[in-house]
Amino acid sequence: MNRYSVLENKIRREILLLKGRPCLWGKCRFCDYIEDNSIDEELCNSINARLLDKVTGEFGVLEIINSGNIFELPQATLFQIKRTIIEKEIHTLFFEAHWMYRNRLETMREFFGIECIVKTGLESFDRHFREKQLNKGFDFSDISELQKYFDSVCLLVGVEGQTREMIDLDIKKADRYFKHFTVNVFIENSTSIKPDFELREWFRNNYLFLNDMEKCDVLWANTDFGVGH
Repeated sequence: MNRYSVLENKIRREILLLKGRPCLWGKCRFCDYIEDNSIDEELCNSINARLLDKVTGEFGVLEIINSGNIFELPQATLFQIKRTIIEKEIHTLFFEAHWMYRNRLETMREFFGIECIVKTGLESFDRHFREKQLNKGFDFSDISELQKYFDSVCLLVGVEGQTREMIDLDIKKADRYFKHFTVNVFIENSTSIKPDFELREWFRNNYLFLNDMEKCDVLWANTDFGVGH
């Protein structure tokens, strides 16, 4: 598995796929990324230390991914990230957290002490689809609540049960209300959730322009960031 990558377009940055404890939510029906997690903190810290040593600080921007939430990284890894930020003169850090961690985000921002772009795996603004089919656990009532805590949303497209209208509205809202967003095109995996191939093709034909939108990252395949397998 590749765990270090460099993005040369749009927001240029280094990306690390670190290893953390099991996702505390862990109930998303479409997600099998959590299989990368481990309860062995010594193993996690060892892997993560080697990866953090790869960071050059070339762009001053670093993104941390860990198949879950930033809060599930061991404490030793969090301190190693902070040391790397200081030593490599990182000025902007991307990381991800679930809605359940919203009240702890300000503490994490203060801990790192630099600009943080906090992402969250919303998947869709459509409450019924998001909660009844995907089981995301986001109980906000208004977009302003999301904006209060998060800078960026991750959307999922091409899933059975999703519609073109839902995707159109999701893209419009993400673009309007957030400084950054990511679109993940769903790839069949080991879960019971299945892709809608016709919907994926429609999305590709109608949303290629997102490739040129500075504030949007599109993952046509789940390894397009250069990490994972």
